Amino acid sequence: MTLALLLSVTGFIWFSLRYAWWRPAVSYRYPRILMYHMIAMPRRGARFNGLRVAPAFFEKQLQWLSRQGWHSFTVSELVTQAGRLPEKSFAITFDDGYADNLLQALPLLKKYHCRATLYLVVDRFGRDWSTQRKAHHDEGELKQEAKLSDVQVEEMLASGCIELGSHSMTHANFVNMDTDAVSKELTDSRQALQERFGVSVQSFAYPFGLYRPEQVALVESAGFTSSVTTREGIEDSENWDPLELQRIKMSGKDNWLAFLLRMRGGRRGL
Repeated sequence: MTLALLLSVTGFIWFSLRYAWWRPAVSYRYPRILMYHMIAMPRRGARFNGLRVAPAFFEKQLQWLSRQGWHSFTVSELVTQAGRLPEKSFAITFDDGYADNLLQALPLLKKYHCRATLYLVVDRFGRDWSTQRKAHHDEGELKQEAKLSDVQVEEMLASGCIELGSHSMTHANFVNMDTDAVSKELTDSRQALQERFGVSVQSFAYPFGLYRPEQVALVESAGFTSSVTTREGIEDSENWDPLELQRIKMSGKDNWLAFLLRMRGGRRGL
């Protein structure tokens, strides 16, 4: 085998593993739930650039969804209308509560007539929750990232584009917590958000996507009718579990092909 042929074969194998272009498409009858964090430019040397989707790239995605005839819903709307959804239904979700969700994302949501669910951490200021997942993630990068103020959240809700959901009180790691502590994170966060913003909070996002199976019942007991995970995939809305919904990860490290493949099959590849 010549060197050129070897390089070509190696490149093809790498491309196939990275993008999984061969994976079959998931029916467009199944809704897509898209997971975002920040709509912001990447930062040189930053650990969490995967959480930062550039504004221009986010607009390109929304423009494509609009031109391809996709229908926008909130997560709660997807759940309540399951079984009656049109083909090409999707929901946008934002985790944590970063200020750029208002400054960068909201104008684009309005421009393309899209709705979204904002999963807000109640106690989100001056908190470096990334260390709750991995202790060595102690650079304080997410702690320093500007968070939505309550006034800014009110502005987002007033737009009519946004559903408010809970992402817990403190973005705690549920795996390391007992039942009482998890229940408190759930019930206190829902109550705090409802009282502060005067809206019904029906949906929840598991912090880090980490939880134990028995904790799902606690989410329902706290009054939530839906909850989203970080497990990548696309599910049949007539058969899904609304308390463990899969999502499609939207990464700031992805290119356009990766986005298209995620929308097609739920995940990019390796």
